[in-house]
Amino acid sequence: MSKNNLLNSFIEFCKKNGFEENHHQIEIINQLDSFLNPKKKILNYFFNSKNKLCFYLQGNVGVGKTMVLNFVYNFYTQNKLRLHFNEFMINFHNFRHKQKNDNSIISFVKNLKTKYELIYLDEFQVTNIVDAMILGKLFEVIFSENIKVIITTNTKLNELYKDGLQREQFLPFISIIKNNSIQKELSLDDDYRIIANNKSKRIFYPLNETTSFKLNQIFHELTKNSIKEQKNIITKGRNFKIKNYYAGVTRFKFNNLCDANLGSEDYLNIAAECKHVFIEGVPIFTDQNSNQQLRFVTLIDIFYEKKVSLTLSLQNDLTKIGSSKKHFEVFKRTLSRLNEMTGNFN
Repeated sequence: MSKNNLLNSFIEFCKKNGFEENHHQIEIINQLDSFLNPKKKILNYFFNSKNKLCFYLQGNVGVGKTMVLNFVYNFYTQNKLRLHFNEFMINFHNFRHKQKNDNSIISFVKNLKTKYELIYLDEFQVTNIVDAMILGKLFEVIFSENIKVIITTNTKLNELYKDGLQREQFLPFISIIKNNSIQKELSLDDDYRIIANNKSKRIFYPLNETTSFKLNQIFHELTKNSIKEQKNIITKGRNFKIKNYYAGVTRFKFNNLCDANLGSEDYLNIAAECKHVFIEGVPIFTDQNSNQQLRFVTLIDIFYEKKVSLTLSLQNDLTKIGSSKKHFEVFKRTLSRLNEMTGNFN
C-alpha cells in the first residue's frame, strides 16, 4: 500500500462524499499506512524499534473513527477480517463451546491465522466478566501468531472495563495491548453525524396519542404493499417471535427488546431479518434501569453495524433522555448513532 495512493484516495473520497478535509483524520490515515506497511527490518534494527501488531484508535462519538477505518480497510488488499467486537466475541465463544478443550483459544487463533493477517474490530468495549477474564490470553495468542489487529473504541485503554467485577484479572490484557500497540486518539470539534443531520427525524416524543398516530402513519406507509408475516428467531434454543413483520419492516415495544433475556447474538439474528425497525416507548434512563440501557446500547450498535434504519417513540427528546452513571460515556455514541439512524441512513 503506497502512502501517497492511500492519502490521495482518501482526499478524493472526502471530496466525492462532501466531507470536510480534516487534518486530524489525515494524520490517522498516514499513521495507519505506516502501521500496515512497517519500515524495512534493517531500519528497525538501527532505530531499535519493534514493529507493533495493534493499532488502538480511541475517540469520542462522531469523530469519524469508523469512517476512516472502513476506508483504510477497503483499500487494504491482503487477507482481512472486519467485525464488530460483539460479533467477534460471539464467534469466539461459539467456537470454544464446540471445541470443549483446554486448547480452544490456540485452536481458534490458529484457525484465524490460516485465513487472515489483519483483523479490524470496531466499537471495542468490555462489559461482562466472561470476556474480561479471557481477553488477555486470547490477545496474547493472537499476537504470538503475528496477526495484526486494528481496534476502534470510545474508551481510553486504561479505562476499559472500569469498575467491572474482578477488574484486577483484566489488567494483564491492558498490559498486553500497551506493549503491542500504537495508541492514537482521533478528535474533532463537532459530531459530524449531528452536523450532517437530516432535519426531518423519525423521532417522536413524548409518548401520547399524537405521536403514536404519527408513528402509525409512517409504519402503514412503509408496509402498505407488503404481506404481514410472523418470524421466529432461534438463538441457542431461545425463540424470539417477530409478530409484525412486513418484508423487512417491523415494530417492537422497547421492553420486548431490552427488558428480556436477549443479548448480542439475538440482536444480530434480528438484524439479519430486518431493514427498518420501529421501537416504541423508549424510556428515560437512570441508575434504576441501567441493565435495560446497556441492552439498548448493544442493540443500537448492532443495528448500526448492519445498517438497520430506525423510527422511535420516546418518553422525551434525545437530549433529555438521561443515562445511568455507569453507561454515561458509552451512551454518547448511542445518541449520536440514533440521530443518524433516524434520518437518511444506509
